[in-house]
Amino acid sequence: MPIPLEAQTYTDSRKRIDGPTKWAHNDVATHNRLKTPLRLTGALKARFTDLTPAIGREFHELSLLDVLNASNRDEIIQDIAVTVSERGVVFFRNQYITPTQMKAFVTHLSILAGCPESSSLHTHPLTEPPAPNSTSHDIGTISSEKQKRGGGLTHQLSDTTRLASAGWHSDISFEPVPSDYAMLRMHTLPPTGGDTLWASGYDVYDRLSAPMRLMFEQGGADGGPLRARHDGGWLRDEARRLGIAVWDSERGSPANRGGALSAVHPVVRTNPVTGWRSVYVNRGFTTRVEGVTRDESDLLLKYLFELVTQNHDLQVRYTWGVNDVALWDNRSTFHCATYDYDEVRTGDRVCSLGEMPYFCAESKSRRAALADTSDLFGYEVGKRHR
Repeated sequence: MPIPLEAQTYTDSRKRIDGPTKWAHNDVATHNRLKTPLRLTGALKARFTDLTPAIGREFHELSLLDVLNASNRDEIIQDIAVTVSERGVVFFRNQYITPTQMKAFVTHLSILAGCPESSSLHTHPLTEPPAPNSTSHDIGTISSEKQKRGGGLTHQLSDTTRLASAGWHSDISFEPVPSDYAMLRMHTLPPTGGDTLWASGYDVYDRLSAPMRLMFEQGGADGGPLRARHDGGWLRDEARRLGIAVWDSERGSPANRGGALSAVHPVVRTNPVTGWRSVYVNRGFTTRVEGVTRDESDLLLKYLFELVTQNHDLQVRYTWGVNDVALWDNRSTFHCATYDYDEVRTGDRVCSLGEMPYFCAESKSRRAALADTSDLFGYEVGKRHR
């Protein structure tokens, strides 16, 4: 018999991870605690299908609730974290898991993947104030009705020319400490339509030429990586249309507070779970590459955005079933909903926070790492540039 959720205990695995190496700066509170990328333990034994060579995996008959109740829960969830970080996004069909259980699962997943002690679940800036004694502020609702009132990236779809590709983004990249993992369970769907697409940031990086990589990784003023501005300021306009105030209290990390909704991150970042490099700019939130002229920035961002939108071979498109769950790594993927329906489409989303984005010069591209697995874990991920 499954253990009732209220009777379950969740070991804080942060105390079992041998902390970080010497950081390149003093602010260790916002950095991942892994010393090397994680390996699969072999505890996750479930049938699956890889949906494309680049990204996406669907598990068959695996129950997330059973995983939460398993005696070797830590090992299985850690293997799921590694799998998600390697494959970008994974899918679980027909899951009977409550929002509270989703919170428990994603929290445990993020901890086992080395998230900083200061990181927890994210509260979206457009979250409405919860009822007294409620903790529902860290459960997001994906709602077509809310989007019709002006809440979401649909603001970019209202121009004269309707470009669905304008919606590609990585969740909350405008936060100083953005998301590592996100889980979405869709429970109300239109008869047809409403698919979601994901794209691999690893594969975007692999398509850059060597000179372009060198510029992004060493073209900063200090010889470190070029950095880009991510801005969610348009959410303030959305809040006014929705008749709510922007949530300016702490949003899952002490670094994420206030109404600025803006941060600067490396154009290329390292995923600490895999040790692989990913492009980390997105059309939804990235506004400017810093250290170059505005014209140069526009050209660079246009090129990077087009690598995402014009290469269907680094994308996966998922057609939802009722109660299906998607779990993805925001550090190395982009995603985009498809607004081709008029009916109600709703789901619950939980978004955990990871580390402050960084670039490690000793990390590798996904292609190089898979070609040379003997050396995949031969460096420390703590050696980094901000």
